[in-house]
Amino acid sequence: MLFIDLKTPHRRAKAAIEARMNAVLEHGAFIMGPEIDELEQQLAAYVGVSHALTVGSGTQALELALRALDVGPGDEVITPAFSWISSAEVVRLVGAEPVFVDIEPVGFGVDPRRVEAALTPATKAVIAVSLFGQMPDFEALDRLCARRGVTLIEDGAQSFGATQRGRKSGGVARVGCTSFFPAKPLGCYGDGGALFTDDAALARAFSELRSHGAAERHHHTRVGTNGRFDTLQAAVLLGKLPCFDDEVQARGRIGARYSERLRDVCVVPELLPGNTHVYAQYTIRAPDRDALGGALREAGIPTAVYYPKCLHQQPVFAGGGGVRGQLLESERAAREVLSLPMHAYLSEADQDRVVEAVKRAIG
Repeated sequence: MLFIDLKTPHRRAKAAIEARMNAVLEHGAFIMGPEIDELEQQLAAYVGVSHALTVGSGTQALELALRALDVGPGDEVITPAFSWISSAEVVRLVGAEPVFVDIEPVGFGVDPRRVEAALTPATKAVIAVSLFGQMPDFEALDRLCARRGVTLIEDGAQSFGATQRGRKSGGVARVGCTSFFPAKPLGCYGDGGALFTDDAALARAFSELRSHGAAERHHHTRVGTNGRFDTLQAAVLLGKLPCFDDEVQARGRIGARYSERLRDVCVVPELLPGNTHVYAQYTIRAPDRDALGGALREAGIPTAVYYPKCLHQQPVFAGGGGVRGQLLESERAAREVLSLPMHAYLSEADQDRVVEAVKRAIG
């Protein structure tokens, strides 16, 4: 059994992907070829924003978002304590200080009440992570940030395709970021990411920053970097996009089926009001997570833990990185979470095998 199936989606879209990649091989524009502009137009239309800019990774998308907003030394950026390290390391990379706050226990998203309590005059931005495939309460976060003059950024690396009250992940904040790492809901065949915004000035800054700060060739207006997305990877995503809506629907159906069968056995992921979920990971909670994971491995069921340590517990942030308020929910999640096999092509037979193994292990 596969934890994540990367082969079946390739087989399904193989003809389209190969045709797209062959076109790139023929025209030879491997950097910023025409497929980049085509993909960005399709991504912007899908998310429902005016501008989509592809970049080299989801982490780079977050960093360029902060740089475009002139976040730097002396600034604070609030981010959840329970997340992948990208959400905090980018803050240090631009010279600012991450401030860790707690999550709410149902959807694993940053708690707006904790964000409000953590705001100071030094706060320049809030990075809200749409963890495991659904979004936190962006309406509450947006109201709060607008009232305090703070920019809200969505880290949607795990939630591309999800919606909240009809709005797509990537389009619910002033800046949206996502990842196209192969294991993501929409993955390419290497690293990749994108930024989304309705702000034309920010979009122009993103475009310049990803191309060595150049407004045009040999005319550099800011300190940038090489953050461009490969044309061949854009070809892969263009080949896969026609199947994506079907895969999003399948993920929602498979996740709901898991929850229906496991709700009486363990703590399952619940949908927050107005949300859909793409289940980038199907993550349950168990008080004795390690014993459950061991039992499942013995039964031939692969599992993973996202994440066994909170960000404020990482050595790189020891003695630095502000902690505002207690982080009890974050620390409890790090002790209890366990992700089960999940992908758009998981068969009901394999899913039933996972469910029965969980039931036997928990007793």
